[in-house]
Amino acid sequence: MTIAQAMNVATEHHRAGRLAEAEAIYRQILAHNPNFADALHLLGVVAGQTGRIEIGLDLIQRAIALNPNVPNFYCNLGKLLFDGRQFDQAIVAFRKALGIKPDHVEALIKLALALQAKGDRGGAIEMYRQVLQLNPGLSEAHNNLGNILREVGELDQAIASYRRAMELAPNDANVYSNLGQALCVAGKTDQAIAFCQRAVQLKPDFAVAHYGLANALVEAGRLDEAIAVFQQALRLKPDFVEAYNNLGNALKKEKRYQEAIDAYQQGLRLAPGHFKACTNLGIALWEMGRLDEAVAACRRAISLRPDFAEAHNSLGIILKTKKDIDGAAAAFEEALRLKPDFAEAHSNRGNILIDLGRPDEALVACRRALGLHPSYPQALNNMGVALWASGQLDQAIVAYRQSIALQGDDPAAHFNLGAALLTQGEFEEGWRENEYRRQIRSFATQPRICPQPRWDGGELGGRTILLDAEQGLGDTIQFIRYAPLVAGRGGRVILACQPELIRLLQNVPGVEQVVPRDSSPVFDVHYPLVSLPYAFETRLDSIPGGVPYLKADPAIAEAWGKRLGPRDGQSRVGLAWAGHPDHTRDRERSISLAQLAPLASAGVVFYSLQKGAAASQAAAPQGMELIDFTAEIQDFADTAGLISQLDLVICVDTAVAHLAGAMGMAVWVLLPFVPDWRWLLDREDSPWYPTMRLFRQKARRRWDEVIQRMVGALKEVGPV
Repeated sequence: MTIAQAMNVATEHHRAGRLAEAEAIYRQILAHNPNFADALHLLGVVAGQTGRIEIGLDLIQRAIALNPNVPNFYCNLGKLLFDGRQFDQAIVAFRKALGIKPDHVEALIKLALALQAKGDRGGAIEMYRQVLQLNPGLSEAHNNLGNILREVGELDQAIASYRRAMELAPNDANVYSNLGQALCVAGKTDQAIAFCQRAVQLKPDFAVAHYGLANALVEAGRLDEAIAVFQQALRLKPDFVEAYNNLGNALKKEKRYQEAIDAYQQGLRLAPGHFKACTNLGIALWEMGRLDEAVAACRRAISLRPDFAEAHNSLGIILKTKKDIDGAAAAFEEALRLKPDFAEAHSNRGNILIDLGRPDEALVACRRALGLHPSYPQALNNMGVALWASGQLDQAIVAYRQSIALQGDDPAAHFNLGAALLTQGEFEEGWRENEYRRQIRSFATQPRICPQPRWDGGELGGRTILLDAEQGLGDTIQFIRYAPLVAGRGGRVILACQPELIRLLQNVPGVEQVVPRDSSPVFDVHYPLVSLPYAFETRLDSIPGGVPYLKADPAIAEAWGKRLGPRDGQSRVGLAWAGHPDHTRDRERSISLAQLAPLASAGVVFYSLQKGAAASQAAAPQGMELIDFTAEIQDFADTAGLISQLDLVICVDTAVAHLAGAMGMAVWVLLPFVPDWRWLLDREDSPWYPTMRLFRQKARRRWDEVIQRMVGALKEVGPV
């Protein structure tokens, strides 16, 4: 057999995929003629096809050295370099082939792929267009051109390229899959689903087609189907990292957070550098309340890709939940530095600026978000909060309603609308909207989860009802007034409340038992304490007004009377100047003891009622006579006993104000420019507490004028 005949046999084996047989013959030829360039070249191709890229490169380069004018040698050298991810050298090889044969279609296609891999999409598009000038009927080129056009966002052109490829190759599943994915990105979801389904029909084991179909189903809101199809794609291709990531996203949308976390983590085991999966994992962990892990996941994403704005934005969301307001603000600002047109980050920054007490800047940020994304419900909700914080309540309500019109199931917008309506005294709708608080995952305290049903508001017929004090201390004190009304429905009432209130509330009429919130008493139905105004359809003129409804324990009151000693003619005034620092609006409502120093001119004796971190300020009472027995106060029963021995309580909007009001004691409350909903607007009295007097700011954070008015009022009252 001649060498030419042997080459014919070898190439037939090669074309038929019998690579071992082809290789054996190529080697026999080279044993007779070591400088036979064609055999060296094709043996190099076989080596590359069997994963021996370095050997293949050496063989083809030897062939080129022997015959430097064969374009196929350079083209196949480029293909091996491309497979070895040596893109720059591959581009050089393909250009060499084209220098010899400018109409070498395969070299043009491979050069386009190498340019695309290097990020030169414009160059790749130009190569494909040259290919199609040479061979307009080449479906592969139309398909590949569509891929690049889709990458650069030229969706209409990409779809046109795919449709031309489909006409030329009507049974190519890859083309149908790509067309479906482009239509999905273009928002043509129904068409996308149809073409992806056709791809799956043509090639049932095509994992990428299943993946594209699943993505289109997600866009159509068919999440259960999408999850099943993602799982099928992963059965076909267990190392499909993007499918794990998008499966996690679909599970997260379904609030199946642990399953989403599992999907992201599986993807990250396969591709530890997948920064998008790290970011998505962080948000899923945040949804589960695993905040430290969530922060770590986002920081890992940032370490992998420092310029990924979405990771910085997600980190900001998590840090806000952790009460790291400054850290969250920095994260949102970095996201916007990297991506100035990032609407979500503008909206989130607006939210943080509200927390920082900068509502005017917050409004600018929210309006910027809406300029970028006019139908963005979260930005409208955040703008409503900013408008409210700046005193524009009517405009805030409009923004909340617009947000709800766009996304009716957003509990935050409903809750914020409820608070704004309650502030205006519109109780009927306000109470109803306030119920959405229980759906807010990040709410300060979460509702009790139990198998017993929620009370329907009807007659209890001897059943035991558990009233759950799910919110703050002040809320519990304010709404415990409803307990006798609940008992009046014919049931036995158990109250689950904060430990600090148990002794105080043990003798509330209608309450048979008081237990800590984390206990498990036996009961038949349950109801949130804060929802009782809704259950009883409370209006301004029907607020239960039996004040006092809380009293100090006589023994505790007597003990405090002895502790304070006999009166000397001066009024006794209790002071509390700060609320809990974790309260979302604590920066607006709390002050320092030093700011109350002008009250000293009224000639009264002050007693500290302040607990918590701010209590340390009592050690330097700013020139006033301030007596501090708070170290002896263990709970609110002790606080009530001390208050019972005073003539007046002066405080900011905190639980002490509610306690004094519920006891029927004279109490003056300093309110910020935009008060909590329960204090309503433009009035000095409170329908909740008839012995309360409200001193409101006339401008944001201007407490000096409020305190001067209070000084004048205190001097007018004189000794009590």
